[in-house]
Amino acid sequence: MPWLQSDTMKERTKFVLDWEARWKANEGRVNISELCRIYGVSRDTAYVWLNRYRSAGHDLAAIADRSKRPLTSPTKVSERIENAIIDARKQFPTWGARKLRHYLARRHPGTEWPSASCMAVILSRHGLVRPRRMRRRHAVPVSEPFSNCDRPNAVWCIDFKGKFRTRDGRWCHVLTLVDAYSRYLLRCEAVIDPDGLEVERILDSAFQEFGLPDAIRSDNGPPFASTGAGGLTTLSVWWLKLGIRLERIEPGKPQQNGRQERVHLTLEEVVATPAANLRAQQRALDLWRQTYNEVRPHEALAMSCPADVYKRSKRRYPCKLLEPMSPELEENFRLDTQGRLRWRGRWLHISFALRAEVVQVMWKDDLTHFDVYFGSLLLGTFDEEHLERGLKIPRRKRKRGKVSGVSLD
Repeated sequence: MPWLQSDTMKERTKFVLDWEARWKANEGRVNISELCRIYGVSRDTAYVWLNRYRSAGHDLAAIADRSKRPLTSPTKVSERIENAIIDARKQFPTWGARKLRHYLARRHPGTEWPSASCMAVILSRHGLVRPRRMRRRHAVPVSEPFSNCDRPNAVWCIDFKGKFRTRDGRWCHVLTLVDAYSRYLLRCEAVIDPDGLEVERILDSAFQEFGLPDAIRSDNGPPFASTGAGGLTTLSVWWLKLGIRLERIEPGKPQQNGRQERVHLTLEEVVATPAANLRAQQRALDLWRQTYNEVRPHEALAMSCPADVYKRSKRRYPCKLLEPMSPELEENFRLDTQGRLRWRGRWLHISFALRAEVVQVMWKDDLTHFDVYFGSLLLGTFDEEHLERGLKIPRRKRKRGKVSGVSLD
């Protein structure tokens, strides 16, 4: 025998009709307690239904559920405010409620805006929020890779975003240059060839506009670093001669340059849909960079924009290039145009990145081995008796959890 289906309204109707039948049969005498036990309701609920039923002239519709919504809502968000929140979300579809609230408050300072949680409810009600997939949390190692970055231009971070194709089929690489303290995006340039000449051209314009930083942080890949003597490239030698300290993260440790990686994550907003060609892609990057610097609130800056925090460097460019010579070393040699050292009538290759530069040679205790320096940077050691073996490059010592630094001081 199948189960009989019923609902709340049917049970209430049965209760009221049963009460009415007993009322008429017993001439106004009904045992409410017994009737409540039969239908499994409390006496208070029963009297509420019966009072509604009799007040409505024995209309069964009166016992239906009533809305609990209050007659007045003094704190209700007005339709004008709600529409402004929805319009802002459509303009910046990747921003959350907190960023939208600070953006609207900056744009309309005389308006009282609801809290971020209230805005989140409004966005969810209009279907403008996608639920996030819950991720398992992992323990984050305790490290402070930017502990010495306490002012603008203390450290600039540079890196290439992963390449992608524009709609005309050409590969595009995006070079980003970020001030680590203020998160100000100094450059966001689309290039075809990610080589040292393109990076030098972009940095030359950035130096002229913003001045020189104290240090530049990068990974260990070209054109920023190499596997040669001192890990130097033509680009990094230029930085050293400008008096800029080189900071290199550990291989496989992108969290040491986490602020740059976070910029790349936000950059997906514009590169996820490639433009028609490189020029159109650059126009899109310029508009996005302006919004990122001047409009988008940043939570790490107490919801200020990067442009409100960043200040130009006091170190002007162009400037006189430094002569990388250590006062402790007396023997100075200028390499040829191929980066070779002329030693006792024989040639020793040092580094092509140091072509036509001055290096210093220091005798060791055994008087047959010699160290080669570029400023205070040890490039390697060679054996005078076995010059054909070339320059022996010392193995880099990794300092776990720390960023290695290179300078001419």
